[in-house]
Amino acid sequence: MDIKKIFSNWIVRNVLLAIVLVAGLVLLANVLLAVITQHNKEIAVPDFTNMTWNEARKAASDAGVRVILADSVYVRRLRPGVVYLQTPNAGDHVKRGRRIRLTTNTTVPKEIAMPSLVGFSMRQAKAELTRNGLVLGRLIYTRDIATNNVLRQQRGGVDIKAGTPVASGTTINLVVGLSPNDNMTYVPKLIGKQYLPAVDQTLESSLNVGNLHFDETVKTYADSVSAFVYQQRPSASEKVRMGSEVTMSLTTNPDKLPAQGGKK
Repeated sequence: MDIKKIFSNWIVRNVLLAIVLVAGLVLLANVLLAVITQHNKEIAVPDFTNMTWNEARKAASDAGVRVILADSVYVRRLRPGVVYLQTPNAGDHVKRGRRIRLTTNTTVPKEIAMPSLVGFSMRQAKAELTRNGLVLGRLIYTRDIATNNVLRQQRGGVDIKAGTPVASGTTINLVVGLSPNDNMTYVPKLIGKQYLPAVDQTLESSLNVGNLHFDETVKTYADSVSAFVYQQRPSASEKVRMGSEVTMSLTTNPDKLPAQGGKK
């Protein structure tokens, strides 16, 4: 076979040229896509809790993310003006330039109307409470065919009607259904999680927060917000009844984390 003769054919040359051109365009597109989307280049979200707004902005700029003030709530024991909550959580991996939503502590509580949560799923009700600057306290399970549907809403053990004026930061308990045939859940892995995200994940798993043991490194409420879980009972992945309590031990000392753990 005469290779020279084959490559001298204009049809073959054009086909080969088209293949090279297409391959080049595909390669160029992949390179540009990787640059534009920061493909596989994620960064860990900094911990903004207890920072002032200016401190948070500087820390965000240094880390390559942006912060926005999403809301403010009143937390009596926390310094006014500092960050109380953030979304995504500290340690989560995001793309460069991602906006991080911050909730700061205001100087005085706002008065809001208690939302109507009856009929909501537990997760919907929790999101609605957070949106209104209220705090989900305990999940009180009672026999009902609709598991995790809200049957009543309570403040201090007493039912509270929708529209009742309440101060932001008020703790609201939810009475939710529990079917005999659908009443088990798995304990989440909390070790390495900060206090507030750990509480949040516990409730999201249809469980309650039990005893909290803060070690000697935690001296103030601000310390407790920064503290992370180094022990938990029951253990992660254990199957338990919904509404069961999870006990946590917390510290600000990373040396107390198990070797396989890590602050996240």
